Amino acid sequence: MPVNRLMRFPSAVKRDPDIDSWMNEQSDELGPIARYWFDVMRERGDDVRELLHDGHPTACIADAAFAYVNAFKAHVNVGFFHGAELLDPDRLLEGTGKFMRHVKLRPEHEVDAASLIKLIETAYADMRRRLRAE
Repeated sequence: MPVNRLMRFPSAVKRDPDIDSWMNEQSDELGPIARYWFDVMRERGDDVRELLHDGHPTACIADAAFAYVNAFKAHVNVGFFHGAELLDPDRLLEGTGKFMRHVKLRPEHEVDAASLIKLIETAYADMRRRLRAE
């Protein structure tokens, strides 16, 4: 498992107030979706840190990014920095990038919450393994 591709953010902190401000700036429809899924990321472990990266909330283990949320005009992305390598038995992941993948959430469509939580847990566990292998 290659570990040299980790996105590192030494400025990540336990709780970044800029993220709460970002959440409050989102639309009435998308804000609660983004907040809920970022809270799921925050709850993975005591080692989760966060920051705004490229203008959107990013979750890290220590300083190594594993997931993010981003709000667009009509949807929220829940993204994974190493999503191309994650097991996705329910085929939620979208994207064709070399490393990253995302799940697109729209207010008018139900998401398989259990499957998305499992993806977030898998991304968290994957990053923990990558960090231990360093």
